[in-house]
Amino acid sequence: MLQETNAVKDDIRAIHRRRRAGLTPEQLEAAGLALATHGDAWAGSVTEGHPGIACVYLGVGQEPPTLPLIHALHRSGHKVLLPVCEAARELSWVFWTPDTGFERSKYAPILEPAGHRHGPETAGGAAVLFIPATAVDLSGNRIGQGGGYYDKFLGHLATAGKEIPLAAVIYDDELLPAGRIPAEEFDRPVQGVLAPSGYRLLDGGA
Repeated sequence: MLQETNAVKDDIRAIHRRRRAGLTPEQLEAAGLALATHGDAWAGSVTEGHPGIACVYLGVGQEPPTLPLIHALHRSGHKVLLPVCEAARELSWVFWTPDTGFERSKYAPILEPAGHRHGPETAGGAAVLFIPATAVDLSGNRIGQGGGYYDKFLGHLATAGKEIPLAAVIYDDELLPAGRIPAEEFDRPVQGVLAPSGYRLLDGGA
């Protein structure tokens, strides 16, 4: 059963990675600007216009571009936390400013912020959380990149009783019908998605 579930997830990842590979620079730029507009507006609605902590991540390659969103949240007065991959699939967090540099991760094919690292308790004080995804279905089931970092992080938050409003960042055609993505015991459902067309609360997040 587990093997079948992993095979289905791998097939979905492969389909969407191939589609992402065909995106043009112009499409990526437009997606990034739209994500920034809608993501900043959603964060502002959650915090009722007050500055808060926003956990984001840096989209790389053909992932939905999040750097414009990072800048938009910072301009709106939010403190921006970006993740760093650690051993044992744990995440630590660095506060980002426009002066923050990036370096290659030791554990994943991504760029990470350089600076003082904070533990999950700091991220647990966030007002909003944006996480990566390859696809999400309307039931809230999410497919990440396969590393398991965010499932583990979300598990820590659940254990600590933290319920942070959350958006998985995807392209519009990566929101799939309910039940399309199989869920395993360790998978953590998401409440909503942020796509270039806007933020959407999912069936499981109502």
